[in-house]
Amino acid sequence: MAPVDPHSFTDSGHPLTTHVHLSLYFDFPSSTIHSSALLSLSSPHSGPFSLDTRSLSLLSVLDPQTRNPLPFSLSDPDPIKGQNLVVSLSGHSSVLVVYSTTPASSALQWLSPPQTFNKTFPFVFTQCQSIHARAVFPCQDTPAARIRYSARINVPRQLSAVMSARHADRRPPVAGEGAGLPCGDALWCAEGRVVEEFVMEQPIPPYLFAFAVGELGFRDVGPRTRVYSEAAPAVLDAAAAEFAGTEDMIRQGERLFGDYEWERFDLLVLPPSFPYGGMENPRMVFLTPTVIKGDASGAQVVAHELAHSWTGNLITNKTNEHFWLNEGFTTYAERRIVEVVQGEERAALNIGIGWRGLNEEMERFSDNMEFTKLKTKQEGVDPDDVYSQVPYEKGFQFLWRIEREVGRPAFDEFLKKYIATFKFKSIDTEMFLEFLKTNIPGIENKVDLVLWTEGTGIPPDAFEPISNIYTKIVTLANEFKAGRMPAEDEVADWQGQEWELYLENLPKSVEASQILALDARYRLSESKDYEVKVAFLQLAISSGCSQYHGEVERTLKEVGRMKYLRPLYTALVQGNGRQEEKIFAKRVFAEARDCYHPIAQGVVESIFSKHM
Repeated sequence: MAPVDPHSFTDSGHPLTTHVHLSLYFDFPSSTIHSSALLSLSSPHSGPFSLDTRSLSLLSVLDPQTRNPLPFSLSDPDPIKGQNLVVSLSGHSSVLVVYSTTPASSALQWLSPPQTFNKTFPFVFTQCQSIHARAVFPCQDTPAARIRYSARINVPRQLSAVMSARHADRRPPVAGEGAGLPCGDALWCAEGRVVEEFVMEQPIPPYLFAFAVGELGFRDVGPRTRVYSEAAPAVLDAAAAEFAGTEDMIRQGERLFGDYEWERFDLLVLPPSFPYGGMENPRMVFLTPTVIKGDASGAQVVAHELAHSWTGNLITNKTNEHFWLNEGFTTYAERRIVEVVQGEERAALNIGIGWRGLNEEMERFSDNMEFTKLKTKQEGVDPDDVYSQVPYEKGFQFLWRIEREVGRPAFDEFLKKYIATFKFKSIDTEMFLEFLKTNIPGIENKVDLVLWTEGTGIPPDAFEPISNIYTKIVTLANEFKAGRMPAEDEVADWQGQEWELYLENLPKSVEASQILALDARYRLSESKDYEVKVAFLQLAISSGCSQYHGEVERTLKEVGRMKYLRPLYTALVQGNGRQEEKIFAKRVFAEARDCYHPIAQGVVESIFSKHM
């Protein structure tokens, strides 16, 4: 009897859940979901059976056949894992849990009408990665336990729902369906309610469970892709234009990695508070609106989420300690797709931005180098606190190193075999390395596999990208240190990525006068591209330019993507002194906090606790 995952109460001696059926009644005024979860197990079990929960209000645990109550207990809350729901089973192969979510659910963000685009109806969405599915339904919340699921969702008639699952029906509620739920049948069947049904027939890790409910519209952009967002023509049209090339990317992905196994590849552009760039929920990728830039470069985020359809969703890391298996492979796959669809120069810029990011993470974790490894130890560690570019960029560099060693044709063959061998399975680093050594004999004599996976820092055979545009931008950034600003003809054809790479390569602190001069010429603080704007504002904060605090405040209040919150809040509060900046940061967070997703709230609070 042992835990299978440092972030879960799941016990290796217990059968795994194979299917979950959910009934969910959305009560927007109270920010709760009245629910039942029917869990089917891989084999009958007698004795204690553990499920992960967090911030759930449990009503009863029942034998689904007899509806008799089953004895259960709930542990004291663990700050990272939540509560262990232990049910006593006697030869049971299924269990029914009746419960409600609470407004404290770390997975859910409830937006009131004023926080939405049209300001008419409320909106709610999930973010379950890494360990937040347990805040929506009781489950074995580890990627080692893959589940199929079906869901019956009851919402106000003016709203519609999407899920990481196939949409099966939209129909009136049926009498009796709500019996036994915390809401009761009268509310379930009340006037003005509608039921949406969904089915996920393929086994997925629980962190890929997802839904969103709101006033949604859509545009078709390809034979298997529809773009959804709030029902606002301006948002839908911009998203449809940005992601018009999606089908071409899917075809390139299939050419590289084999058949696309998920039937649909739909996209949902969420409100600005969504905490990530994208989330690879199968059949329904969630995206931040900040990726809509008007120049199709936002499609690179879509390429990343698409690549997850093979690496991450088909083959999944067994625990978050092996997260690089999801993200390193996906970053490699994303750049292969970008190279074909947008060209080698774009791919080189993408790699260059990643290389800078990897080097910055080495500084961030200089006092805890464990998290510069690919294979990490995360017992007692909140995965949201150590989320970084390391598994993405060091993982990419490792795979790129192997590709350079064996050649691209051989590596492509290896990738296809790897995906075909492990699809719909959850694996760890050791399983990958064994497969690598078996299929590329002698690779361990040419590439130091132990150094790459278990060593700290950046290995000496990692590789900075080489391309004309990359070299030119880095050279111009180096010249800025000597006081030379790029001339307008040198940057005339630059898009957001070029500026982002340029700003990322400037020294972290330069003279305030240089910052002001650069902005006076190129208006970077007003960029519509948040990657550019945030990189510039970070530089302005480090250089003591308090005149940009107004723009910093506006940015922190209009987006909730952690990629922007983390560097801006950190720049404001890290280091000695800086009392004025710290007071400013605390005020802005106090005013913006309710607009952030709970995961983002926690990340900002951990930055404050470290530096203040």
